[in-house]
Amino acid sequence: MKFISWNIDSLNAALTGTSPRSELSRAVLDTIAGENPDILAIQETKLPEAGMSKKQMEALARYFPDYDDVWVSSHGPARKGYAGTMALFKKGMDVKADYPSIGAPESMDLEGRMITLELPDFYFNLVYTPNAGDGLKRLSGRQVWDRKYAEYLAELDQKKPVISCGDYNVAHEEIDLANPDGNHQSAGFTDEERAGFTNLLSKGFIDTFRYVHGNMPNVYSWWAQRVKTSKINNSGWRIDYFLVSDRIKDRVIRSEMLDSGARQDHTPIVLELN
Repeated sequence: MKFISWNIDSLNAALTGTSPRSELSRAVLDTIAGENPDILAIQETKLPEAGMSKKQMEALARYFPDYDDVWVSSHGPARKGYAGTMALFKKGMDVKADYPSIGAPESMDLEGRMITLELPDFYFNLVYTPNAGDGLKRLSGRQVWDRKYAEYLAELDQKKPVISCGDYNVAHEEIDLANPDGNHQSAGFTDEERAGFTNLLSKGFIDTFRYVHGNMPNVYSWWAQRVKTSKINNSGWRIDYFLVSDRIKDRVIRSEMLDSGARQDHTPIVLELN
């Protein structure tokens, strides 16, 4: 089976926008559609609480005509049009969708950050982990989220194997970003966030990219939009992951980034399992 995960940074902009960046986003959607994944996980949809408009649904169907979809958006009292996740899966698949709350602090459970699909042989979880924010204002809440999320995945893993993916908003090790020395107090590379990810893996999960590629350097999934040369210079971060339960790690045959061309921000990641 093949799985793809992508932080799209606004589904509407990608589907119906008219900016040059929207055109780059649509080229990425073409690439994803060409990969023909069984399941596609999308983060940061930024959809309203009511979901897609008819125009958006029609545009999405042009890329993925043979898929069903489920989604969850941020809803009050959380910020509207913020965060949000969506999963697309091939028609005919035996899927039950859940939108779990994990007892996270602040409004995190209301921001549409997680979907879990139950299939006959495994769980598929997609997540958009909260960012610690400017000035690390949300770091303490993020630490609670990390603990709660790790406990949640571990509970799923007690029932059947787990495949989990998304934008985890953390570069786990120094090899996972281009400039570690200057970023130890930056959101996504604090000791606290890295420890949270270590704790998650310790619950019985494998970072599939590192499992396949070892300590391969200079491979990233995100490049800052605000820095025009970030992608040209490959000054990036690896903050998007596919994790699997340890007991199915030997089934992993591919885990890598897809080429998103000139588009900065996140690039899609792909996992194939035997």
